[in-house]
Amino acid sequence: ADFRRLMRAACLRIGGLVNEADLGRDVGLSQPQVHRFLNLMEVSYQVIRVPAFAVNRTRRLIKAPKLYWSDVALALYLSGEEAPRGAHLENLVLADLLVWRDLQPRPPEILHWRTATGLEVDFVVETPGRVLPIEVKASTRVGLEDAKGLEAFLDEYADLADGGLLLHGGADTFPLTRRVLAVPWWRVC
Repeated sequence: ADFRRLMRAACLRIGGLVNEADLGRDVGLSQPQVHRFLNLMEVSYQVIRVPAFAVNRTRRLIKAPKLYWSDVALALYLSGEEAPRGAHLENLVLADLLVWRDLQPRPPEILHWRTATGLEVDFVVETPGRVLPIEVKASTRVGLEDAKGLEAFLDEYADLADGGLLLHGGADTFPLTRRVLAVPWWRVC
């Protein structure tokens, strides 16, 4: 029963930062027990923890990994939610990125980026010497506000990234800003 409650709570936190103490408090488990259960779910290929991207050590970044599920449909079922939300699309994109990564001769890292002020990029694909920031939005219409995290990342790491991708639920591909290309998620994944 404890494990089931933790699984459901983890399903409801798809795409969120892992805070084992908060998770434990919410489901009535100790932090060490949550830690053991999450490790068990990870080694049994149920959950995926995406680590934080950090190159510049002088800027304070939140180091907690983000939590995702290997099977988005299973996560939706276990959570008891009736309809998918944006985090489920983000999880689906991650699954495709991981398949692509594992087919590469030199597999890149898949990370996330978040500042202490809350600016974030869902995924950062890190290859030797280059990075590609990717933001995922379920909305069919995206605007400049949706590219705020990507632009902040590109400002911070201009020497490592030429531009970013904003994957969205719409049908059109277009330049959202000078450095951010908006692309329907289903054309890339």
